[in-house]
Amino acid sequence: MKTSVASNKATPSTFPVQGVGLGLRRALMGPLSDSERAGASAPIDFFEVAPENWIPMGGRLAKEFRHFSERFDFVTHGLSLSLGSPSPLDMKLLKDIKHFLDEHKIRCYTEHLSYCSDHGHLYDLMPIPFTEEAVHYVAARIRKVQDVLEQRIGIEHVSYYAAPQQEMSEIEFINAVMAEADCGLLLDVNNAYVNGINHGYDPEEFIAALPGERIMYVHVAGHYDEAEDLKVDTHGADVIDPVWKLLEFAYEKFGVLPTLLERDFNIPALPELFTETDKIRHMQRHVADGDAKHRHANLV
Repeated sequence: MKTSVASNKATPSTFPVQGVGLGLRRALMGPLSDSERAGASAPIDFFEVAPENWIPMGGRLAKEFRHFSERFDFVTHGLSLSLGSPSPLDMKLLKDIKHFLDEHKIRCYTEHLSYCSDHGHLYDLMPIPFTEEAVHYVAARIRKVQDVLEQRIGIEHVSYYAAPQQEMSEIEFINAVMAEADCGLLLDVNNAYVNGINHGYDPEEFIAALPGERIMYVHVAGHYDEAEDLKVDTHGADVIDPVWKLLEFAYEKFGVLPTLLERDFNIPALPELFTETDKIRHMQRHVADGDAKHRHANLV
C-alpha cells in the first residue's frame, strides 16, 4: 500500500491569475495605449496595481484605468495597510480597498508582511520583529483583513536590512504567520535573493521551505548593488541572472507559477521591457514542457 504524502506544489486552480504579469504604473499607460492603437497587443496576461495609488482617481485617469481593467485580469498589491503596525488597522482604507476590488472585479489583494505607520506614515516598509508575540499579533490582523475583504489575501516576505529582537529565523516567522492566519503567499524571488546576500542564507533553501500550496503568484524584479554584500531592493533595474535562476528553481520546486515583473522607475521603452516579460513566458513554457515530458515518460 502506498502512503500518501502531502504535496508542497502550488495548485493552479487556486491561482487568481495565470501567465505573465506587469506592474501597471501611470507612466506605462500612455505607451501601452499608443502601442495598442498602432495595432500591437501587449504580451501581458494580467496587471498589478497598488490600490492606494488608484482609489482617489477620477476623470480622464479613471476612464483610462477602466479601459485596462475591463480587458485584462488584475491583482492588487497594497502599500499602506501596515499589517505589523502597533496602530489600529485603517478601516476606512480597508473598506475603500474592498470597494475598489469589487468595482473593478479584481482577482485578489496582497500586502507586505511589514509595517509602515505608527501615528503617521513612515514612507518605508519596516521589518516586523521575528518573535512569537509578533506572529500572533500580525496573524490576527491578517484574519481581520480577510474577514472585511471576504477573501483570502496573500502576504509578501519583504526585503529588510535589520532584524530587531529576532527570536526565530525569517522563514520560521513567515511560515508561522501564514499557518496561524491561514492566508496566501506572494513569493518574491528578488527579495529572497537580496535577503540571502544581506543576511547570509541560501535563497534556494529559503524558497524550498515555503508552503508552495499557499503561493498565489510571484514577483520578479531588479535591485541595486550597494556593495558586494549589500543589495538594495529598488525595482529600478533589469533582473539579473541569479534572480532568473531562482525563478526557474521556484518553478521546478512548485510548478509553473503566475509571475509578475515589477519595474517602478528607470522604466525602459516597451520593447525592452517586454524582453523581460517574454523571458518569463519562455521560462514558464520550458518548465511546463519538461513537466509534460516527465509525466509522459512515467506513463510509458
